[in-house]
Amino acid sequence: MRITKTVGQYLFGPGSFDHLDSVIDERRTPQTPAVAFFVDHYFSGKPLLDRLPKHDGDLVVLIDTTDEPTTDGIDTLTAQVRDALGLPAAVVGIGGGATMDSAKAVSNLLANPGKAEDFQGWDLLPGPGVFKVGVPTLSGTGAEGSRTCVMMNARKNLKLGMNSDHTVFDRLVLDPDLTTTAPRDQYFYTGMDTYIHNVESLSGHYRHGMADAFARESLGLCREVFLGGDMQSETNREKLMIASYLGGSAIGNSYVGLVHPLSAGLSMVLHTHHCVGNCIVMNVMDEFYPAETEEFRRMVAAQGVSIPTGLCRDLPDSDIDRMYDATVIHAKPLANALGDDFLSVLTRDKVGQLFRRM
Repeated sequence: MRITKTVGQYLFGPGSFDHLDSVIDERRTPQTPAVAFFVDHYFSGKPLLDRLPKHDGDLVVLIDTTDEPTTDGIDTLTAQVRDALGLPAAVVGIGGGATMDSAKAVSNLLANPGKAEDFQGWDLLPGPGVFKVGVPTLSGTGAEGSRTCVMMNARKNLKLGMNSDHTVFDRLVLDPDLTTTAPRDQYFYTGMDTYIHNVESLSGHYRHGMADAFARESLGLCREVFLGGDMQSETNREKLMIASYLGGSAIGNSYVGLVHPLSAGLSMVLHTHHCVGNCIVMNVMDEFYPAETEEFRRMVAAQGVSIPTGLCRDLPDSDIDRMYDATVIHAKPLANALGDDFLSVLTRDKVGQLFRRM
């Protein structure tokens, strides 16, 4: 038996963002009247900011997503919200995975004393966070449906989230209209995160019937979006938003596999963003996911995007060693992919060879 928490309620469909007020106003009380809005800095100066259902006294924070969230950055954001609002009625994350993960992490820390790095790992949060709402403006990371919020920890050479049922959003607003302005390459890279989630979940040792159902449906939608016509058509944007949520729910019931730990290695050393990092790794996964790697390349060709190459070719061995260390620390997903003896496969030389191909 496994007990799994999922998102409590969600609004879905074009125009649903205009009903965000109905989700958060019910949380406002005389004791906790204010809401903290975290918005991707991409929307600075854009009309979306004017559409926020903001009251006097609310806090709007533009999240700089140039780099991925860090444990120190999350601690700073938490202090900013606490100093401005005390304990807010809700935290709302509006943006891609980095912004939604930041909102989830701050929500957790506002109600659970400690630093962000104290809760990096599995089921370390003692209690629920502040009521939190996710509003994705990109589809693919699955952050809206997952039980984690990924952060970089430079001191520990670690990229890991607060993996806990307490991290799951309480409400979602899934409005495919919000993905209309996404740059084409970014839209593809982010969408591929969902494709890769599903591949890893369905190929893993820790299969789970519910996860399989989520992943199979999500994978089918990804194929319709990326092997068909224009991936950014109105119909495909709606399909991908559904696929993203289902993909996040799939890994909430299972684990990712080999791609994500290797991508974490790229992030820790080269500061490669999560989704494009996953694509860079997937492009060399012929040995481990042969049919899916070939299909991934067909999707790349069908949509006319490019995957960066040559990033690691000339790196010093010391950087490759750091990448190795940042990869193999992810024991749960690697055991899911390769079994408990994954280190017998992922030797330092083997992992180094993989990185040199990226």
